Amino acid sequence: MKIISIILVLSAYFFFPSIEEEKIAWTEDYNLQWTDFKAINFLGIAFVASTSSGIAYSYKEVNGDKNIKINVFCNFYPQKSWYSKNDATDYILKHEQTHFDISELYKRIFKERIAETKFSDNMKEELEVLFYQTEDDRKAMQHKFDSESKHSKNKEKELEWETYVAQQLIAYERWK
Repeated sequence: MKIISIILVLSAYFFFPSIEEEKIAWTEDYNLQWTDFKAINFLGIAFVASTSSGIAYSYKEVNGDKNIKINVFCNFYPQKSWYSKNDATDYILKHEQTHFDISELYKRIFKERIAETKFSDNMKEELEVLFYQTEDDRKAMQHKFDSESKHSKNKEKELEWETYVAQQLIAYERWK
């Protein structure tokens, strides 16, 4: 029985190519649409929608260890984002867009932090620490946004946050 299981696992591995996770890169030209939210909405959850977005980076050595090219990304993940079709409104979609915008803001902050850091010979490790510090800050801001806006129910705070995030994106424009 073990042999059959192993054969099935190996067959699946070799005959079915891995599917790269769908993602939408943040751009100034594109705002999220409800059709971008493709995950299943679990009934009983108190929210109307959930946005999965975040930052990531990659690096590669160019001409040896001392010269490393770093790319930083901000993505929305459709297969991990969902909404309740019965409760979806343009107002809620704007709230979800602000979550995505916060992730873009932290992409820019991470790029600035990279530029301002004097790395040692342990650059890869230091870069990872810097990334996780930035990621912790991003998550804290996402939680603060939801907490202060009461998950979009406090319209005054919602507008304050939208304005603040838009201003911060402009302030960090150099780092996009």
